[in-house]
Amino acid sequence: MGGDSAPSHSSEYQRRLDLHAAEEFALERRSAQLSNLRLLVFAVGAAASWFVFGARSLEAAWLAPAVIGFVALVILHDRALQARDRAGRAVAFYEGGLARLEDRWLGSDAAARAHDRPEWNDPHHPYAEDLDLFGRGSLFELLCGATTQSGEETLARWLLEPASPETVRSRQQAVKELAGKLDLRVDLARQGAALRERLHPDALTQWGSEPVKPVARSLRVSAALLAAMTVGTLAAWLLAGAFAIWFALAAGAQSVFALFFRGRIHSALSAGGLPVRELAALGGVLRRIEGERFESPRLLALQGRLEGAGVRPSQQVARLVRLVEFLDARRNQIFAPIGALLLFSTQIAFAIESWRAECGPRIADWIAAVGEFEALCSIAGFAYENPDHTYPEIDDDVSRFEARGLGHPLLPRANRVRNGVSMGGDLQVLVVSGSNMSGKSTMLRTIGVNAVLALAGSPVCAEMLRISPLAIGASIRVQDSLLEGSSRFYAEITRLRQIVEISEGSRPALFLLDEILHGTNSHDRGIGAAAVVRSLVERGALGLVTTHDLALAKVADELGEKGRNVHFEDHLEAGKIVFDYQIRPGVVSKSNALELMRSVGLDV
Repeated sequence: MGGDSAPSHSSEYQRRLDLHAAEEFALERRSAQLSNLRLLVFAVGAAASWFVFGARSLEAAWLAPAVIGFVALVILHDRALQARDRAGRAVAFYEGGLARLEDRWLGSDAAARAHDRPEWNDPHHPYAEDLDLFGRGSLFELLCGATTQSGEETLARWLLEPASPETVRSRQQAVKELAGKLDLRVDLARQGAALRERLHPDALTQWGSEPVKPVARSLRVSAALLAAMTVGTLAAWLLAGAFAIWFALAAGAQSVFALFFRGRIHSALSAGGLPVRELAALGGVLRRIEGERFESPRLLALQGRLEGAGVRPSQQVARLVRLVEFLDARRNQIFAPIGALLLFSTQIAFAIESWRAECGPRIADWIAAVGEFEALCSIAGFAYENPDHTYPEIDDDVSRFEARGLGHPLLPRANRVRNGVSMGGDLQVLVVSGSNMSGKSTMLRTIGVNAVLALAGSPVCAEMLRISPLAIGASIRVQDSLLEGSSRFYAEITRLRQIVEISEGSRPALFLLDEILHGTNSHDRGIGAAAVVRSLVERGALGLVTTHDLALAKVADELGEKGRNVHFEDHLEAGKIVFDYQIRPGVVSKSNALELMRSVGLDV
């Protein structure tokens, strides 16, 4: 069977890419022009300053146009840079989409970040390494369009922990809706990308969730009154000749007040270390989600989680951003004495503490909601880019895995070969025989990866898939461990024990066993393999077992209706071994081991 054709959305990606690339180029030129103009205005201002303060031939008013012009250019330049960065993030989004459509997506940043997460790459997980969930060329790399840590963590958790049928169906509805909202997915990616480098969700969540005593309204009123008294007595002293003692008393009372609450002030002022621009970006992401109209229950529920008590999270984040920006003003040497008179730091600290008491506990939920939106958008992007994939039917009643036109989503479309597989009811085990390199291991991974996708709420690489809630266990890439002092055989039997334990759970198991027990002699292997498979079948598990040892094909015969033999085969063409990777009924009738050895120059 030939390979799949590429989806039809590449032209839309390319059209949008060209528009944003042109926008990015134009904004880059504009920012360069504004930078040069700002430098020119600064030079003119510096020259004018010499005539005002040095030669004293000009009035100070002549400096005003230069100062105003310079400040305006700084603002315009900053806006141009931000717009350029947004255009650049859109370019990156569409470039990533085209790379996936053209099967040149290996080596993305998502793969590198996943490599640094040991909790995702746990060698003891029952299927993560065996099915290439993380790392270069992995399912996570193909899927992940998340730009925040929360989004990546949510997507990874979905791949590692199969969901309930109700959750799968609700995610499917959400993904179907989001797949058609390309503009929303682009906007979230553009704004979310600004969060990655500096905004650390764990630190922000911890800051928000730390116990805080709400600031009494009387304290905030007292701080405002003390500041008003200090400013008022200073004005009376300077302008009306009042006694300086009144100003001294007011300033002293203000100082005692600030000193008494210095602990709370110091705690609140730690918010000054929060990244303002990244917090603003978080507010932008929240605002974009809040403003979208949804129909699927899961997306509506996520929106409802953000609504809270009626004040939108984006507005609350904007309020915190303003407070943190106010804090930055106290570092200005010109403003510092004014701030001291106004009890500025204390009042802002009280305002931040009040914000944290009101909104801090909700930060974790906001970030989690953004993470779930990003995870859903990642899967929606996968659905959009693969319109030939299908949403699986989740069967609650009967243990089954029935697929037609099943292919491996990580393989290039030109090389992808599809097969049909059916297990369930009386048939529980397929024993797969075949020669080397004929496709047995790939078949196991194809089934496993599509099961992971299906139970995460994603479409699958198949024409049709009916699957029940299954607990997945695989022994495909089990290796020895020098550090743990275990052999390959010991590692395999440990994994087999783990899969048997999984089959004892509330969900039926889907087991994928590649070359079972090939690390021991054929006699022990036959007895052990038959015992393990029988044990799994007795527990209601479904699965496949691959083997080179044709003696193991008898396992299927011994199981009666519950087992069946299938195989892959090859043939010679012009002295070369050719594989078609099609699964066929029965036991393979020949081996290619000798031909392969001769093809690499071994004299056998």
